Amino acid sequence: MPDPKHLHDLPTPALVAERAPLERNLATMAEALPGDRLRPHVKAHKCTALARRQAAQGHRGFTCATVREVEGMAAAGLGHDLLLANEVLDTRRLGALDARVTVAVDSEETIRAVAEGGVREVLIDVNVGLPRCGCAPEAAGRLADVARTRGLEVRGVMGYEGHLMMVDDRARQKQATDEAMELLLHAHEAVGGGLVSAGGTGTYDLNEAAHEIQAGSYVLMDTAYAKLGLPFELALTVLSTVILVSEKWSVADGGLKALGMDHGDPTVDGASVWFCSDEHLTFSPEAPLRVGDRIRIQPAHVDPTMAKHERLWIVDGNEVVDVMEIDLRGW
Repeated sequence: MPDPKHLHDLPTPALVAERAPLERNLATMAEALPGDRLRPHVKAHKCTALARRQAAQGHRGFTCATVREVEGMAAAGLGHDLLLANEVLDTRRLGALDARVTVAVDSEETIRAVAEGGVREVLIDVNVGLPRCGCAPEAAGRLADVARTRGLEVRGVMGYEGHLMMVDDRARQKQATDEAMELLLHAHEAVGGGLVSAGGTGTYDLNEAAHEIQAGSYVLMDTAYAKLGLPFELALTVLSTVILVSEKWSVADGGLKALGMDHGDPTVDGASVWFCSDEHLTFSPEAPLRVGDRIRIQPAHVDPTMAKHERLWIVDGNEVVDVMEIDLRGW
């Protein structure tokens, strides 16, 4: 198959990003959080080519969610300072990498795993309100001591106020973020180290306590974040082909296997989405369509949508200008 030159050449469903808003998003964040103030989270796009774009903006450290992401970033020459902001018990592959790797820990078990895997640096992960990973704030100092007795360098603390990312009242979101960061700063006093790492796209401009912000979704965006009125544009869509037209509804070939659905249904401009099936999107268009027409589906959650595709097509209008392998998928 020859290299696609236009949108109509792409096999569908196809993951597509508009070049201009993508570049504006990169520039907007680099201006807001220059250099080391941002530690981009690659879990949002799982793509070393996009990570290179972020590095070109001056962001040299990166956040990862999986061992596979750390390995891929190191292999791509982007291993200046990689943070695995996730607890893992199998760290054997990490210690051998030609990269600076720091791993989040929140228990004696995860500390032991990191030490035995040959990783030398950790952050103490503190629960600041999201019922997920992270130790109780009052346990952070003790765990830092345990880590140091195993010969690990404790660089500081991290905490993720993920439960606050989608709060649509900015004043309330700011107050809750400050309260979450107060917990993290108290833990930091007990832990020591120079680093306080936190935040995400939803609180990137509200979190004043963190030394670095772990934002990722801002590059491509999704409809859930778009509702917050942030200064980032929707760049990502899933190109889909209309395969059925009836009197009341139409069907396109982009369904559950092409879209992250945990944040709700996707959207289609000029249409009402009814539901998604494995391979199908059933929707009601405002204007008549024909079988073979192409539509652009806007996903509600960028991260899992990216993980469902092998490549990202970069377009300028109807012209395909680049293709990026989504090479950090898997574990």
